[in-house]
Amino acid sequence: MIVGIKDGLKLFGVAIVCACAVFVCTFFLNYYIDCLALTEIPAESVELYNAQQLSAKLTCIITGGVLAVIAVFLVAFYTGLFIEERSKTIGALKALGYPNGRISLGFWVFGLSVLLGTALGHGLGYALAPTIYSLMSDGFLKVSLHYHAELTAGLVIAPTVVFSFVAVLCAYLKLRAPVMQLLRGKAEKAKTGKAKSNKRSFLWETFFRTPITHKALSFFVALAGFCFAAMMQMGWSMKTLSSVSMGLIMLIIGLVLAVTTFLLAMTSLTRGNAKTVSLMKAYGYNFWEYGNAVFGGFRLFAYIGFAVGTAYQYGLLRLMVDLVFNSVETMPEYSFNVGCFFVTLVCFVVVYELAVLYFNYRIGKENVRKFVSE
Repeated sequence: MIVGIKDGLKLFGVAIVCACAVFVCTFFLNYYIDCLALTEIPAESVELYNAQQLSAKLTCIITGGVLAVIAVFLVAFYTGLFIEERSKTIGALKALGYPNGRISLGFWVFGLSVLLGTALGHGLGYALAPTIYSLMSDGFLKVSLHYHAELTAGLVIAPTVVFSFVAVLCAYLKLRAPVMQLLRGKAEKAKTGKAKSNKRSFLWETFFRTPITHKALSFFVALAGFCFAAMMQMGWSMKTLSSVSMGLIMLIIGLVLAVTTFLLAMTSLTRGNAKTVSLMKAYGYNFWEYGNAVFGGFRLFAYIGFAVGTAYQYGLLRLMVDLVFNSVETMPEYSFNVGCFFVTLVCFVVVYELAVLYFNYRIGKENVRKFVSE
């Protein structure tokens, strides 16, 4: 069997993203359902009740939807990476007559990581639900916490089935490659167009080419910047708009997502370029030269992600304050926090650059002798 149970449980990136998505959706949707069961709502709480109901729906749709799309990309990425790493074995099976459908069906086990993540997020969501209920009710509404089996089915079981299907489909599409291409491993694309000028140095060629040839990793680096910027600034604003506890939850979720996606990208990049860096060291390139050539091109994507994340959190909070809670008298004013933006930006620059230095150090420890036989 090409894909085993252990392989399916190793997709930590998928599990963490699913856990964060289901964690948020669990207590918001549970609160929404429990509020629908209320028979008597005090007149002074009607506006707050309507606003909280709309807020719960919008948060689940936007946050859950964004994280679901990210999880789909992660499953597709892991599936493609797994096939590339075992392309020779899979190619041999195809040469022996195994059909694509039979091989791709084994990738259903990737859904186990989704099951692990959604179950963890669902459990944590219910564990934190009493605190969230207290914060959202703001002392005006008395909403009792109840367990809803349909939420477990919709947030744990259904995503597992859907993502298992996505993994199988991605594997099937990837396996349509010719047998000889799989047996040879990852083949380089044929160069087209005019020959490039010799004036551009090898270092600059590598600097610009690496992000282009690793589009998925460029996306994940940008995503790390997006999550860091959006959730850090949103968490800070929540201290005023909601509570310190809600702000802390947002901040932790943002940091977890940012660290997870960044580590995924940098680990894959380090593993894929270890041979190149070893050869560069053998030819006399120093620490800063090969580090900037391999990792430097991703810096632009990180800062673009940061900028988009900043705009996203501002737009989302403006939507909540101006549209959802516009009739609630106790809702404070909201404006873009310039000080928080610059503090978050400085923190991001420092953390990002230190992390790149660490991975530069890691990739530089590879010895060229390891690749002599290849």
